[in-house]
Amino acid sequence: MKITKISNLGLELIKKYEGFKAKAYLCPANVKTIGYGSTYYEDGTKVKLTDSPITQERATELLEALLVSYERDVDSFCRDDINQNQFDALCVLCYNIGGPTLKKSTLLKKVNINPNDPSIANEFAKYKYSAGKISKGLINRRLSESQLYFS
Repeated sequence: MKITKISNLGLELIKKYEGFKAKAYLCPANVKTIGYGSTYYEDGTKVKLTDSPITQERATELLEALLVSYERDVDSFCRDDINQNQFDALCVLCYNIGGPTLKKSTLLKKVNINPNDPSIANEFAKYKYSAGKISKGLINRRLSESQLYFS
């Protein structure tokens, strides 16, 4: 069965690594962000540091609304026989690095050749930089994404 929607496991992984922030802030990559790593709202408006704080419920609603485009990206970029955990891990990664970056990645090429290729784990690990510096948080996140992908 073709997977097109992230599961609760994938959603919770995003929440874990993004963390919840009620007030808009600058993330480590110096991007204005709110809630669970949202950099824009449903209408495409970019987050501003002067935006009103949001609740966790609103942050979840925003995350779920924005995830639709990342789910579509993963669905359109990937072969149709990946499993739910693979789809989830790719959506979690895509939410963090963006669709255009995923689309041109070696990771995606390997997934589309053989989704069970163990070297895909090494490809997840490559996305460990934030603002040009290695991030321990991203190293941990990529390990979790890779573990989810292969579970």
